[in-house]
Amino acid sequence: MRVIPTPPLWRRLLAELLGTGLLVAVVVGSGIAAQRLSPDDTGLQLLENSLATAFGLGVLILMLGPVSGAHLNPVVTVVDRVLGREGSWSTAGAYIAAQLLGAIGGAVLANAMFGLPFAIATTARVSAGQLVGEVVATSILVLLIFSLVRTGRGALIAPAVGAYIGAAYWFTSSTSFANPAVTIGRIFSDSFAGIAPGSALPYVAAQLFGAAIGLGLLLLLFPSTSTTPKGTP
Repeated sequence: MRVIPTPPLWRRLLAELLGTGLLVAVVVGSGIAAQRLSPDDTGLQLLENSLATAFGLGVLILMLGPVSGAHLNPVVTVVDRVLGREGSWSTAGAYIAAQLLGAIGGAVLANAMFGLPFAIATTARVSAGQLVGEVVATSILVLLIFSLVRTGRGALIAPAVGAYIGAAYWFTSSTSFANPAVTIGRIFSDSFAGIAPGSALPYVAAQLFGAAIGLGLLLLLFPSTSTTPKGTP
């Protein structure tokens, strides 16, 4: 079997920075476009925003997965390290730094593309229900990604994650941020997709809690790696 060498760290960090930046640009940019195209219909705005995000996320995972694994999300990086799949905690920290920097850059880029001035978001999103929504969104995201990895179906991650996030926009009260880097990035755009700084920290805390729940469910349901999951023909 041909072994594909691991790309050097600088290349993986560039992929994480670029990928997370483009993800936030998709989320924020499509939110701004939706707000302008459908100013009187919030439901249609959310549909436009969710479709663009679902498709964009799938494309980014397909494009950058071979380079860095396309984590594009600090909770994915942390869970990956906890599971001891590869790398070190210093590498994980570098991934997270690249993701955060990329996310902020992506929001600034989206603002620039639509001619918006730099502004900190003012949309408050914190409620008990929304925080529960973030716990649910993040826990199932973690379970989805790593269950596919553990059962030898990693090739399905891009379409599965895109589909899940598109659905979670609608069935969670928080519209499924499920990503601390994206949450931080969205602080830097006072638009449809923005989140006020005071709401961001509780969201991140809920996401980390959700990631822990997702990891626990993973270990209960898929305690070991298998390339032939039960039920597979």
